[in-house]
Amino acid sequence: MKIAALTRLASYISRPSLASRTIVSHARMQSTVAPRRTPRVLPSFSLENKVCVVTGAARGLGNEFCNAFVQSGCTRLAIIDLKESEAKVAADELVQNACVNSDSKREDFQVIGVGCDVSSELSVQKAFEVVMDTFGRVDSVVASAGIVENYSAFDYPFDRIKRLYDINVHGAFFTAREAARSMIPQGGGSIVLVASMSASVVNIPQPQTPYNASKAAVRHMGSSLAVEWAKKGVRVNTLSPGYMLTKLTKTILAHDAELKKTWESLTPMGKMGEPEDLSGAIVFLASDASRFMTGTEVRVDGGYCVI
Repeated sequence: MKIAALTRLASYISRPSLASRTIVSHARMQSTVAPRRTPRVLPSFSLENKVCVVTGAARGLGNEFCNAFVQSGCTRLAIIDLKESEAKVAADELVQNACVNSDSKREDFQVIGVGCDVSSELSVQKAFEVVMDTFGRVDSVVASAGIVENYSAFDYPFDRIKRLYDINVHGAFFTAREAARSMIPQGGGSIVLVASMSASVVNIPQPQTPYNASKAAVRHMGSSLAVEWAKKGVRVNTLSPGYMLTKLTKTILAHDAELKKTWESLTPMGKMGEPEDLSGAIVFLASDASRFMTGTEVRVDGGYCVI
């Protein structure tokens, strides 16, 4: 019996341990596992072969939208802004950056800068004539041009109020209308009106009643146009950003640290957004990924409007 027991013990000791068997097994699995593939993005999010137009795009959020479109495959783009020289510079810089960050060449892109005063219906019409003459079609348009000023209601000069409404409200309407006129004959397209979380809440502590009202008008304009053009293939949605750290905002807050703290404390996420935080939302709304979506507001505000 002792001999039999010793034989069994020797046999047990000579076996590979559980840990060693696991290591060997894992090594074999690694040798047979296929190499990891690069993650794929849904094709419907691609803006390849689409002509995109963005107003107020020489700087700020409008320029960020243009960068997002190029990163999503757009190679034909019109940057529209008040000063044509600035729009053309922005177009050139966009192409340069795109070539640096990819294997693309300058000739792969057709990006133009167009001067336009969105508060003038005639100016908007002429801008879209340039776009149509250049590209022959328009697929996605973002009405991003807008201004904000802070005056108390009693102190707000009328000429400043009129200018604000002419740009923020009339400019959005003129842009959407000309976009739709170009899109309907080709079977449709996507229009995104840039509103603000200020369309839903009253911002504090800064006084900006006309601005808030203008963005509420833009939001409802989007819903109304969406219904009017739904059966014609033109989708109209609204993007409403919260507090974003644009270059202009950073300059303002550099002289008012308390205001920044107030804005952050009122935002559930406890911080302000970066311009690129809007990239996913704008690409979604401009692309076929949102093809059954119209008359909708997408808020990107860190939860500000929830409370």
